[in-house]
Amino acid sequence: MRYCFALDLIDDPTQIAEYEEYHKQIRPEIEASIRKSGITEMEIYRIGNRLFMIMETDETFSFEAKAAADAANPKVQEWENLMWTYQQALPMAKPGEKWVLMKGIFKM
Repeated sequence: MRYCFALDLIDDPTQIAEYEEYHKQIRPEIEASIRKSGITEMEIYRIGNRLFMIMETDETFSFEAKAAADAANPKVQEWENLMWTYQQALPMAKPGEKWVLMKGIFKM
């Protein structure tokens, strides 16, 4: 299954550069957590301060299981807290929501 998400970064060139630097090679324990959850591929693109993420999953993936595993993993929580210092919620995001699931409107 493919999911697409959007999120904004704080609109500061220095912070954006730092955020990109962290993503050149993410921490091994973060990648392991992502893969263990059933996410098989993940890509993040940026234009200005807007991020777009494409996530491919296998049949074992569930949002609920991923959220529970992340909440129980101190390394993931540390990473998420660090990344949140660079990120800002989209205007339509629910309170506490980071990446917002996008609605697909066209496929060829």
